[in-house]
Amino acid sequence: MRVLADGRLKFTALTTAPEDPAAPTIAELNAGIDLSCKVLSDNFQFGATDSDKVAEKALCDTANSNALGASNYQAGFTIWRQFSAEGGFDSTDDAAFEAFKEKGTTVWLYARQTDALATAAWAADDEIYLGAEVVNDEPQKQDSGGFIKYRIPCEVQRSYPFIKAVAGA
Repeated sequence: MRVLADGRLKFTALTTAPEDPAAPTIAELNAGIDLSCKVLSDNFQFGATDSDKVAEKALCDTANSNALGASNYQAGFTIWRQFSAEGGFDSTDDAAFEAFKEKGTTVWLYARQTDALATAAWAADDEIYLGAEVVNDEPQKQDSGGFIKYRIPCEVQRSYPFIKAVAGA
C-alpha cells in the first residue's frame, strides 16, 4: 500500500558524533535535536544528487557512454527561530538554530521517511534514507515575510545512504 509523504519525514541532528555514524543507535537518535517541526518543508534539501561522471570513450565510439563516479549529496534547509512567551529566544526550543549558528560546525544529520509519522520516536530497524556528516555554511537570513527564519546551507562530508537505526545505548 502506498502512503502519502506529508508529515512523515523525521529529521534529526546530532551535535556529537555517534559511536558508529553508519549505524546510529535509537538512544543516540532520540537524544538528538528533532528538527522535524522546526524546518520549513518548502526548500528542504537532504539527499543524493547526480553522481560524478567519468567519460572515457574509445576512438570508435560515436556517442558518450559515461560511467558513474563518486556519489554526491546535498543538504540545506530553513530553520525557524523560537522565542519564549516572556520575550527573547527560548533556550530549549531554539536549540535547532543554535546547533547551526556558527559557520563550520560539524553536525550529523539523519532522516527517515516511512509510514511512521515524523513525530514518532526513532525505533530499532527504522530505515534511515540518509545519514550524513555535514559542515554548515553561514546561516542566511530569510526576509520573505512570515516567521523569523534562517536558511542553513551545508556541505556533506560523509554519507550513509539507506542504513538502519540500531537498538542499544
